[in-house]
Amino acid sequence: MPSQIHVELIEAKKIPDPFKKLHEQDVQWVGEEDWVYKTEFETPKEKMEHVDLVFEGLDTFAIVFLNGVKILSSENMFRAYRVAVVPHLCPVGSTNTLEIVFQSAFITGKIIEEEHLGKDKHYALWNGDASRMWVRKAGYNYGWDWGPVLMTAGPYRPIHLESYNARLTSFWPRITLSPTLAATLSLESTTSLIPTPTTVHYKLHSPSGVELRKASILSSSTEATTWEIPADEIELWWSVGLGKQPLYTVEAQLVGASGEVLDMQTKKVGFRRLRVVQEPLEGQEGTSFYFEVNNVPIFCGGSNWIPMDSFLTNCTEDRYRQWLELLVAGGQNMIRSWAGGVYEVDSFFELCDELGILVWQDFAFGCGQYPAHPSFVANVKAEAEDNVERIRHHASLAILAGNNEDYQVAESCGLEYNPKDHTGSPWGGKDTRDPTVGDIHQWNVWHGTQEPYQNWDKLGGRFISEFGMQGYPDVKTIDYWLDGDKSERFPQSKKVGYHNKDLIENIRHSFDLEGYVYATQFIQAETLSTAYRLWRREFKGPGKAGALVWQLNDVYPCTSWAIVDYFLRPKPAYYTIKQSLSPIAVGMKRYTTRTYPKAHSLATFTEKHTVETWAANARLESRDVVVVTEAFELRTGKRIFIKEVHATLGENRSTELDRIDVPDSADALAVCVKLRDPQTGETISRFSTYPEPYKFLQFPTEKVLKLEVERVGAEQLKISAACPVKGLILHFSDDVKLSDNCLDLIPGDERIIEVGGLKKETVVTWQYLK
Repeated sequence: MPSQIHVELIEAKKIPDPFKKLHEQDVQWVGEEDWVYKTEFETPKEKMEHVDLVFEGLDTFAIVFLNGVKILSSENMFRAYRVAVVPHLCPVGSTNTLEIVFQSAFITGKIIEEEHLGKDKHYALWNGDASRMWVRKAGYNYGWDWGPVLMTAGPYRPIHLESYNARLTSFWPRITLSPTLAATLSLESTTSLIPTPTTVHYKLHSPSGVELRKASILSSSTEATTWEIPADEIELWWSVGLGKQPLYTVEAQLVGASGEVLDMQTKKVGFRRLRVVQEPLEGQEGTSFYFEVNNVPIFCGGSNWIPMDSFLTNCTEDRYRQWLELLVAGGQNMIRSWAGGVYEVDSFFELCDELGILVWQDFAFGCGQYPAHPSFVANVKAEAEDNVERIRHHASLAILAGNNEDYQVAESCGLEYNPKDHTGSPWGGKDTRDPTVGDIHQWNVWHGTQEPYQNWDKLGGRFISEFGMQGYPDVKTIDYWLDGDKSERFPQSKKVGYHNKDLIENIRHSFDLEGYVYATQFIQAETLSTAYRLWRREFKGPGKAGALVWQLNDVYPCTSWAIVDYFLRPKPAYYTIKQSLSPIAVGMKRYTTRTYPKAHSLATFTEKHTVETWAANARLESRDVVVVTEAFELRTGKRIFIKEVHATLGENRSTELDRIDVPDSADALAVCVKLRDPQTGETISRFSTYPEPYKFLQFPTEKVLKLEVERVGAEQLKISAACPVKGLILHFSDDVKLSDNCLDLIPGDERIIEVGGLKKETVVTWQYLK
């Protein structure tokens, strides 16, 4: 243990791997059975007043027996349980038997639902079986529109035996910073009731281990002390991109009358002033909604996070680190732990503290009309207390939201609710879609009204906490789940195909698997990067101040909205988002206006094409740049326009740079902009815009294009072309780590790409729009 039954059955070759082929259908029986776990342990030799069995996570309806005696009945996957077991232990030297019976959460939930509502009656929901709302279990186990139905069971988090005479039952180092960034550190702990005197010793250590403060308090049941720390004595914790993440160690020791240490807890904390600012906006309806770190407003560019695996026992600390480091490497600074998953493990939050990732944490209620009978409310109350107490000290924790889209379900079904009680995500003023208050989930590109993705700037809000576009994963990932079945290796096959919105309306494409994958990935990359560039343009102070893409990751190998697939293989969208979220990122938007010279007639008209240019600067200092705008004929690579202007980018905001008329030309023109350092000439950021739809464009022949991809050094590629190239995606026969991908090339602008893990035998191929 930890264990989940599917993982054990796969390992024992009792069931096929549900991640391959159509085997998900073949293992549905597993979730409808009861399962028994049994283990043995010896009674501790050292005699203590108390011995507890601690269950950190039982999935979900579990009855626990110790030596044949029932000691616990659990009905909540998200809670931890502690059971005193001294009366039930065998004598020292004897073996104890621990048995846990896990009842089918699916069948039990159906029975509970029917008991409350009657036969064939359900509450409203999106995704999964309606009985899930009566069960405190991760919603995604019931299936979602990106994940399989895999109803897990088992002791999915550790079980351990604790022996003690007295212990610290809780410890909360609570940090608040004043507007001047002076700190107050309040330390509070509670202890178990014991007859003899004890003392609690508190200590604060700097990131380098130097002891800064200490205090001792005679223990009763609750002990507290407060330290006031001037601003010049602390190192501030910053979100990634703004500064460092120094972590201090706070220690609480419970000491007996003879000086023996009875118990000790340590926690890592960061000193930061973190606020969600909601204030009236001058000349605008509604209020702001932005995050402020140490008095600095920030644009939050990040991702939604679902569990990294359908089977949580597969989630190792190394995988958590790989995922979160990948997020940071992609220029992102926030992650939203979504309501249909779990309250993540401690190491997730510890890594976010270390890496400077802000965490938006949902409570575990997703897309449904949940019950509210007394026993359910009491169960949820204990769940919330368990998890808030566990994670509340983390510097990375930025916000707690009550649910995901529960009130949107209510609105869609005509259910009544009081907006003043609305504390979920999305959260708004008049309703959940109000763009002037709180956050919104913007799904009117993927579905809803299906707006063109080029219009993201018209679809914003104060904070966009969900938006997305699907894209196929890496072809190697598709081949994994096909498991050698070449007869199904085409886009419309049963094992590959998913019924998606038409993702490729903007480009020409083929129907071989590689060509179709490229088409979906290209559109996903274009869609998501466009959103970030346009919304960052509007960050000029309070107002639109964040966007979290749906989603970062997958729970199993599949086609979904994820920007990185299950095997940690980034899709092209990951890189285009990285480009858009660079500390300094230039952007352009192309506009076409028509003029009709004859009154009352639409028969004749003239078109004028203009391009607006801006740049976003996330740094806390202004930056001088040279703005170089060029126009190239698409089929020849001939440059027919160039303009250079000097500009200063304002600190921590976007700056409008230029507006130009696109020159007349018989050929389609790619308009390209580069920001250069005025001293070194180094290109800081670049961007290109083309006429759309792309499918109407005529591209150059390979002979004229002269695209070259050359290996230079052990782990580098040098790339150049004589004509503009749109959407160059590099592929590798081995899994490698790239500094960039999905490139738009400009004539005369040679690119160097770092390729970690590139071997001599690695085969490099590429695709681009043509």
